[in-house]
Amino acid sequence: MQDLLLAGYVDEHRQELLATLTEWLRIPSISADPAHAHDVARSAEFCAALMREAGLDNVEVVPTGPGGDGSGGPAVYGDWLHAGPQAMTVLVYGHHDVQPVDPLEEWASPPFGPEVRDGVLHARGCSDDKGQVLMQLAAVRGVLSRLGRLPVNLKVLVEGEEEHGSPNFEDLLRRGGDRFGCDVVVVSDTTMVAADVPSTTVGMRGLVAFDVTVRTARSDLHSGIWGGTVPNAALVAAQMAAALHDGAGRVTLPGFYDDVRELSPQEARSQAEIPFDEGEFMAKAGVRQLSGEAGRSPYERTGTRPTAEVVGIHSGYGGPGIKTIVPATANLKVALRLVPDQDPAGVVESFKAWVATHAPQHAEVAVEPVGGVSPLVTAVEHPAVVALARAIERVWGKPPLFERSGGSGPEEALHRVLGAPVIFLGVALPEDNFHAPNERFDLAQLWKGVLAAGELLVELGHLHRPAGQGE
Repeated sequence: MQDLLLAGYVDEHRQELLATLTEWLRIPSISADPAHAHDVARSAEFCAALMREAGLDNVEVVPTGPGGDGSGGPAVYGDWLHAGPQAMTVLVYGHHDVQPVDPLEEWASPPFGPEVRDGVLHARGCSDDKGQVLMQLAAVRGVLSRLGRLPVNLKVLVEGEEEHGSPNFEDLLRRGGDRFGCDVVVVSDTTMVAADVPSTTVGMRGLVAFDVTVRTARSDLHSGIWGGTVPNAALVAAQMAAALHDGAGRVTLPGFYDDVRELSPQEARSQAEIPFDEGEFMAKAGVRQLSGEAGRSPYERTGTRPTAEVVGIHSGYGGPGIKTIVPATANLKVALRLVPDQDPAGVVESFKAWVATHAPQHAEVAVEPVGGVSPLVTAVEHPAVVALARAIERVWGKPPLFERSGGSGPEEALHRVLGAPVIFLGVALPEDNFHAPNERFDLAQLWKGVLAAGELLVELGHLHRPAGQGE
């Protein structure tokens, strides 16, 4: 790795970087819990200090909330804009907030007491996403120390609400105007297939969800007096849930698959090369059988195919013992993951039509859509993806495979609002326990990530801005 720009820098600064990350990880910046709002604010200030130390200008803790009223978790911004008008402008995105730690008893060490065991760092937020943000800032600092300049105009935006749905992020982007304008977005909040199988994400699924309420009577009824003669709301909800898929595991919404885009030949070949052990997959999930769309592999179903899941169903009595009633109300919650080119608004209308068809006339059924995120994909042939692949290959010694993430996040808003392609330099591993107890980060991956982030800046510096920009 001695021919890599930051090889010597990483060797010289490992202990310093680890100490800095450890200090940051001690801040319990849990954005979903209002009791930790002060900690999220402290984390933002810590991140701002890191940006200044890296050499960024115009560093600011940015309030979020409706109109920027400060009610949301603060974001952090900094930039370095001295590469000239013809150079690419790159925006690096990450987040400094973290997930809750429950169940606490399952942690082998305190979630906010970072520990290194056998070359692996353990703490909440170490891989998702403070470690990967530090990786990017360390690369900026290293490139500036080696070259005295950056090959690109750089903007860094670190969010403070990603772990509870980024409720104010799109508003932040829109209020920012040209401040966040860029030619390409780099996201470091994803994983690689394995430590010895480098990969990069090229797409994220979209998401729409629904809260369905069912009422069949004014109130719950005595099952001895009324049972067998009146409609049962629990049964209505169960029947609707069962009807959501056909016998082949396909979603039964009208037109649901009409706009689904198949993979390009290059991406399909790459997907086929990704190692997948079905037995290990089932063991990790703790299940004895896999289900889903017939004719599609489990790996396809979790990233490249649309899905529908009943994520909640409730009716009647759920306490100790039995309450002999015919339930009058029921609640069904459904979440659908979408892929290109499915349109969330169109799926909402399709779901409403499906409910109207499957709801019995004797029941009052209401559908409330909850949120909506469009799917995102960047073509593997895009020059920015090609540049990223070259950077990864130089560090890992072989070209990366291309995969799709099954999740959904603010990346689509970055693409849509900023009008820029999104590429993913994520170096965490599937076993790093994102969102679970005992979150971890393999330090070997972290150091390689710093090297790759530096190489990516160089590679993007070789690209030309799109025609008509920077004039």
